Amino acid sequence: AAIEAGYDRAFTTILDSQLTTAIAGLVLWQFGTGPIRGFAITLLIGITTSIFTAVFCTRVFFDFRANRRGYTRVSI
Repeated sequence: AAIEAGYDRAFTTILDSQLTTAIAGLVLWQFGTGPIRGFAITLLIGITTSIFTAVFCTRVFFDFRANRRGYTRVSI
């Protein structure tokens, strides 16, 4: 329950910060030329992978570890 509560609380913060950066990346891509567009694409790819790992992969990892060790109570 503590792991779920922590991820539920953190999700909006993670999503908000990543969306803000993604908007900046989209503006760079729209109005930039040459290397600036390349940087924007790289930034957007990085944001996508960061959201995936921060939200999905780490949650699966912590759930697996908690279930494997048999934690019955984890406090926040």
